[in-house]
Amino acid sequence: MSMAGNLRKVAKLARRRRRIDLSHPARSPLGSAVVNCVTYRDGVRETGGRDLAEAMRAVRKSDDGFVWLGLHEPTELEIADIAELFDLHPLAVEDAVHAHQRPKVERYGETLFAVFKTVCYVEHAELTATSEVVDTGELMVFVGRDFVITVRHGRHGSLGPVRESLEANPEQLAKGPAAVLHAIADNVVDDYLTVTDEVQADIDEVEADVFSQNGERADPGRIYQLKRELLELKRAVIPLSRPIMELAGRPYPVVPPEIQAYFRDVSDHLLRAAEQIAAFDELLNSILQAHLAQVTVAQNEDMRKITAWAAIVAVPTMGCGVYGMNFDHMPELHWQFGYPIMMSVIALICFGVYRGFKRNGWL
Repeated sequence: MSMAGNLRKVAKLARRRRRIDLSHPARSPLGSAVVNCVTYRDGVRETGGRDLAEAMRAVRKSDDGFVWLGLHEPTELEIADIAELFDLHPLAVEDAVHAHQRPKVERYGETLFAVFKTVCYVEHAELTATSEVVDTGELMVFVGRDFVITVRHGRHGSLGPVRESLEANPEQLAKGPAAVLHAIADNVVDDYLTVTDEVQADIDEVEADVFSQNGERADPGRIYQLKRELLELKRAVIPLSRPIMELAGRPYPVVPPEIQAYFRDVSDHLLRAAEQIAAFDELLNSILQAHLAQVTVAQNEDMRKITAWAAIVAVPTMGCGVYGMNFDHMPELHWQFGYPIMMSVIALICFGVYRGFKRNGWL
């Protein structure tokens, strides 16, 4: 059976047994998936909990305000009632449950479905070849005329600060669900900029290590690890450019023109993050090439030293080899001063060869 069929079946069974009551999370059918559920009118948060279905009926009856429901890693069973109540498209619900999606914006009727990749910088005392630098998660947002549903996957990316910031600015929050979508997108992109600044510090550390006096001994694994972590960051940032541009310029029923202007500002910040990542990638390539060049130069210097010493050792080897032959008639073989003179000649030749290599920088 398809994902859509499973959701409809689960929703029907659930409606027979219970109503959706999110005022008490402990009794909520969604269990631990519920993070928060709040109704807003004129940019002000309504106090007191109420049944979600009742809250939606009240909002739609008065044609004023909206409901913001936050979920964290819900299962198919946990999201089935929500999908039925808000008439969410099964394909979008499937993406929200299983995650692992590319950043995108899709329209299903009058509902907008957006996917963001969240990122977080992982603190580490010392950068090694196995250090985790960037941790990624996912954030899905359903935006309707009178509701916002956020589904978060991962250990970070909490929307608590976003909610508090919006509640502190009732005028902006009064603009409706589109204002919440903008605030979420702006927060996600600001995290991109924060992480890129932290990654730059790691790159500066590696760069200083490579170009130090003993740069050829730097660990190349650290450079490769940074490139792998930078790839994770790139997968989150680069694909988001087109969806943000669509939100800034393409007409959507739930995104009024006054909010689209804010998305253009988010697009500028995202472009800055993308440019920084591209520059980091080029810089790491240059650092890696410089390190490999240093290793090659160091190996050539070692080979020259080995060659020079081999040439010096070849002089006594040749002399001793000649006079080590067992012939009766050899020059100076029975001469009293033959041995010291021969050793002196070998030493002088070795010293001359050594001075020559030293003068040419081989030793």
